[in-house]
Amino acid sequence: MKNSILIVIILFIFSACQAQKTPLKATSTSEKSISNSNPKLVVGIVVDQMRYDYLTRFYNKYAEGGFKRMMNDGFNCKNNHFNYIPTYTGPGHASVFTGTTPKYHGIIANNWYDKEIKESVYCAGDDNVQPIGTLDDAGKMSPHRMQTTSFADENRLFTQMKGKTIGISMKDRGAILPAGHAANAAYWFHGKDEGQWISSSFYMNELPEWVKQFNSADTAESYLKVWNTLYPIETYTESGPDLNDFEGGFKGQETATFPYDLEQLKTDNKGFDILKATAYGNNLTTDFAIAAIAGEQLGQDNITDILTLSYSSTDYVGHNFGVNSKEIQDTYLRLDLDLERFFNYLDKTVGEGEYTIFLTADHGAVDVPSYLTSIKIPSGYLNNKETKQKFSAFITERFGVEDLIENVSNNQIFLNRDKISELKLNLADVQETIVNELIKYERVAKIYTATTMHNTSFTTGIESLLQNGYNQKRSGDVLIVPDAAYISYSKTGSTHGSGFNYDTHVPLLFFGKGIAKGSTLEKTVIPDIAPTISAMLGISFPNGATGKPLEFVLDNE
Repeated sequence: MKNSILIVIILFIFSACQAQKTPLKATSTSEKSISNSNPKLVVGIVVDQMRYDYLTRFYNKYAEGGFKRMMNDGFNCKNNHFNYIPTYTGPGHASVFTGTTPKYHGIIANNWYDKEIKESVYCAGDDNVQPIGTLDDAGKMSPHRMQTTSFADENRLFTQMKGKTIGISMKDRGAILPAGHAANAAYWFHGKDEGQWISSSFYMNELPEWVKQFNSADTAESYLKVWNTLYPIETYTESGPDLNDFEGGFKGQETATFPYDLEQLKTDNKGFDILKATAYGNNLTTDFAIAAIAGEQLGQDNITDILTLSYSSTDYVGHNFGVNSKEIQDTYLRLDLDLERFFNYLDKTVGEGEYTIFLTADHGAVDVPSYLTSIKIPSGYLNNKETKQKFSAFITERFGVEDLIENVSNNQIFLNRDKISELKLNLADVQETIVNELIKYERVAKIYTATTMHNTSFTTGIESLLQNGYNQKRSGDVLIVPDAAYISYSKTGSTHGSGFNYDTHVPLLFFGKGIAKGSTLEKTVIPDIAPTISAMLGISFPNGATGKPLEFVLDNE
């Protein structure tokens, strides 16, 4: 009897052990499945100065494998906006990848007045690093002024630094800020008389061999050729006449009209820098991105890598020629083919269905105000010189001193706090006095004090955008909003920076592994991008993220 009981007990224990083993085995299989479900490569593409309507205006001229492939086979967020002011390149790239706004990530402009050191600083400038690949100060750059992580940083942490991150752009800030603080590398293009892709000692001590080989192949020099329209110019019916009064053009050529002989024009236009302001700058960027994927072996295992890719030439062309130019249309038609070439390369090397891409912009742009004025749409140019004279006279008369204003930049006024204390003035009263004066000036639409930004919570309108862009330690004492389509710029070419729809409404396309197929007119905002990618990868959100994951974008099946 005792033996029978002993046998029963042994069988019970054995069965219990077997039962415990089964769920453990299932969990292991499940974890492996989750790990392998992530894309091998995530590519975040930012097209500098791309308005949303470039997708729709040029749609019928695009080929099938670029923008259309993303729109038709991926997910199109048609009502995507920036939710802060100012809409500049530095803040735009930082916001896309950190999932928050300048209020938290601290990149409040491309350049801004530093209230502590009393001088202007550049968003990516860093005198504590050394240039790599050049002796020029163009290499003294890093992300040290960005105060939060990017989703690329979080992927590096999640993968125990095994997942690579590479940032690429013609502009240093377009390569550096998206890649974040823990990136393996960021590369940007140094033009002038060099025409080289460079980096800084923040990332490395010398350029990798594949970068040296790319530079020595003189790929940049091969694009110093004639820039003419890709298709017959008479078919470019989605843009204005080639010869008009609203475009800048290049030094050394009398009119801003096709064709442009870049080899001939380079001497008067800063050498290789001329490539930045042509469609060929994007071609060169794609060439380098493809070389980076091969050189760094991105997407070649089951640990997700990140490539941040920013196309800068669209911005340079827009600034020079304007959003309605033949040059901007040609640039986008050529970029479309470049995207197709890039996607086809990813299909072959990473594998179709094994990578995920999103495409957005860092800001839009206004139609050239002189053009808008010619067709009777309210627009124009700010007379800053006259405004400064009038305002300076008011300050001197009202407060009896000339040095109460320390700096005026990015539509912000920085007060001399030491002088205000010396005169025993109340800071909030001084701010409000300035508001009450400037709101009477022509072409000032709205104006707010830093005190208002501190004490009031705005949820809608321009006021909300100002607040999202306001960083308590870095922003000014008074924030100014000019009238719509009134800018501080030349009377040729386009610019950006406002909170109006022409600057805030930009594309947001998702495509590839883990992405649903469809579109929405529901409003999305730029800080939603990083949490969406983070949720898809199952990693921590960037540490300052304020956006929300766009669940409808993700293929939960």
